[in-house]
Amino acid sequence: MTKEEIIRDVNKIFIEVLDDEDIVISETTTSNDIDDWDSLNHINLVVAIEKHFKLRFTSQEIQSWNNVGEMIINLIEKGV
Repeated sequence: MTKEEIIRDVNKIFIEVLDDEDIVISETTTSNDIDDWDSLNHINLVVAIEKHFKLRFTSQEIQSWNNVGEMIINLIEKGV
């Protein structure tokens, strides 16, 4: 799976979880960029991404992310 395909899939998950068809994420997107991305929705996003890609992130990985791009790097490292 290419980085572009991963970003596309993650964007679809953001749209579903946050119920906002207008969301367009990039590697530099942070929670500050999306109004509905609060701490509860962060958990929902992580769970949905783990389920979609059939993997688990460690709490250390999740806490280290500063933006969507760092999460994408973790997905690539896990062999998605």
